[in-house]
Amino acid sequence: MTQTTDGEGIIDKGSHPTEAIEGESLIMEDDGEENSLLSLNKLREKNLVCEQEKKEYLDGWQRMRADFANVRKEEETRRRELIQFASESLVMELLPVLDSFSMAFANKEAWNKVDSNWRIGVEYIYTQMNTILEGRGLSEIGVVGEKIDPRLHITMEEIPARADTDVDTVATVVQKGYRLHNKVVRLANIKAYIKN
Repeated sequence: MTQTTDGEGIIDKGSHPTEAIEGESLIMEDDGEENSLLSLNKLREKNLVCEQEKKEYLDGWQRMRADFANVRKEEETRRRELIQFASESLVMELLPVLDSFSMAFANKEAWNKVDSNWRIGVEYIYTQMNTILEGRGLSEIGVVGEKIDPRLHITMEEIPARADTDVDTVATVVQKGYRLHNKVVRLANIKAYIKN
């Protein structure tokens, strides 16, 4: 028996005639072959399974693509942060040096007794070092008169306020605090004005 397809169904060119049933389906007469209606239903079921698998694969691929884009963004953010904060340990080691400069400048009487040329040289070195560190993202925390913020200041001593406007402000900076970019690397130690 030979079979050919005419685009709409299966035509049996064997000894048995065929009958058209339900549009595209043809049922072959009793020759022991599989019912073409069942074959068509199996093909439809296979097609549905394939469509579902295709959808699952497409969804999975789209999720993986979105996950990859998110991972790439996170990696770029981490890399930028790593570059920003790579020098954090060096900056932390230099903070005591900045403190030493600040203490030397704070003792006005002793500072003014030093030879003026030497003083200018030391001030230049301090300015140069400060400029380099500021260029790397370091900024000072703790300015007299600013509002006290527990995220930025540690109050070492409380002083009665001279006026109501001074309440909860920095009276004196005992030790400067520092920020590296937007990260606080050291809180400022201060004396604070409080209400009488």
